[in-house]
Amino acid sequence: MRLNRIFLSLLIFPGVILPSCKSGTTRELKPLNNVIVIIGDDHSTGATGCYGNEIIRTPNIDHLARQGILFENAYSNAPVCSASRQSILTGKYPHATGVTLLRTPFRDDINITVPEHLRRIGFKTGVVGKTHFNNYEPDPPDHGFDYIADFRKYRNREFRPVPDSIPVLKKWRPFVDPARIWLNADMLPSAYYEEDGWAAWTAKRSIEFLRKNKDDRFCLWVGFHEPHSPFNFPVEYRNMFDPADVLLPVGSPEDDRWVPEIFRDLSEEDKRGIIASYYTSVEYMDYCVGLILDELELLGLAENTLVIYIGDQGYLLGDHKRFEKHTMWEPAVKAPLIMRMGGQYGTEVRHKALTEFIDLAPTMLDLLGVEALPEVQGRSLLPVLSGEQEEIKEYAFAEFLEDNKAMICNHQWKYVFTTGQRDLGQGYATGYGPSGVLHKLYNLIDDPDEMTDLGKDPAYAEIVTGMQQQMLKRFIDTHPDAMNLPEGLSIEEKLIWFCEPRDIGSEPGHK
Repeated sequence: MRLNRIFLSLLIFPGVILPSCKSGTTRELKPLNNVIVIIGDDHSTGATGCYGNEIIRTPNIDHLARQGILFENAYSNAPVCSASRQSILTGKYPHATGVTLLRTPFRDDINITVPEHLRRIGFKTGVVGKTHFNNYEPDPPDHGFDYIADFRKYRNREFRPVPDSIPVLKKWRPFVDPARIWLNADMLPSAYYEEDGWAAWTAKRSIEFLRKNKDDRFCLWVGFHEPHSPFNFPVEYRNMFDPADVLLPVGSPEDDRWVPEIFRDLSEEDKRGIIASYYTSVEYMDYCVGLILDELELLGLAENTLVIYIGDQGYLLGDHKRFEKHTMWEPAVKAPLIMRMGGQYGTEVRHKALTEFIDLAPTMLDLLGVEALPEVQGRSLLPVLSGEQEEIKEYAFAEFLEDNKAMICNHQWKYVFTTGQRDLGQGYATGYGPSGVLHKLYNLIDDPDEMTDLGKDPAYAEIVTGMQQQMLKRFIDTHPDAMNLPEGLSIEEKLIWFCEPRDIGSEPGHK
């Protein structure tokens, strides 16, 4: 097992005295000096030890959780990478950032990012790995980052060759042979050794940034590509799991109507192999997360650096009989959220507070003790961290406008609306054609796996109406086009209007 954390005692800072969330004793608190945001790509809470998976080995992420605070009900605001990441950077909903589709360029003219805000007051800023900015022009904006090391630089490197005797993955092509090529059901490693992998490269570039900027205040954004398909891992990690041991959800008869055609021919053996590959990719990423955390310790920066680990969204690992995000089921829209603050606000704390990823931007700035971002739509988690409040909001919201779909939920109820004007997009068509308008409702307490849609049951009509009103309020309060909403529309017609994407330049090559 690759456990490379350095265990050091947590120091206590002089400053304002607030209650500890864990023990009720007092701790001395002051603003933190730096922030690192580490993002796992398509990382599900169900594939992390600290969130309850007893098979996978994620010692570094688990240790980070023990040193800080884990949020059990953290929701991504979009189950697609680009929209989610830009929402996190700005603290605004995807429809407000202008990025709701996969390929939409991240507009610099209408958005102020956390690193851009911090750079103005003297922070050194850097981003390493995946950004998904989709800026196609020759001289793209930097979005506030002084240092940018993305995967274009990684791809131009030469690797130590892997012997022909070791079978490796073929070139990845999504939607082509899902078992063998796209989703790695054969559990094959990529054609590199541990030190040459994408995750290791990301960790090394991050460490270089830390060493260079250790004497300054800094903001570092780390975007791992793992465990995104094809679930890459190095040759040393092959055969880490017996597919027979992995967790394979069963699903329900209600799922059958919505299973994309691309997944229907997968055998049980294929599905178990896919999950085993995903788990292995997570373990490799976890090892590389540990390299960054170790460097923070060695540089003496751990106690005054806010470290946040998140998945940009979750991922369905056989849940509801599919392997993707792009849906509003819990495993797709929930993701890990772990915060370590040098021991401040308690350790080994688990919060059930309803949280959206747009809340991270104002929370970071509060913990750093700097001025708030303008136009931010999230709410700071500081009242929850300090123990002053159990909740900061009643509802969480997400949207996936590729399928003209939105979700709103509280701790008990989840409402999902879709216009259903076409079959599922981005290559996930079911073959059954457009569904038409749907109003789905799930009881998350009685039916946590979301197996039974109550949306058509007249007994729940009042709850559906109440959730629709909450969703509509969220759109009206935050959508930049809300003032143009036509008059005389029904609630359903208003939701249809808001769920139409308005992205500019979502096709590659747009200028």
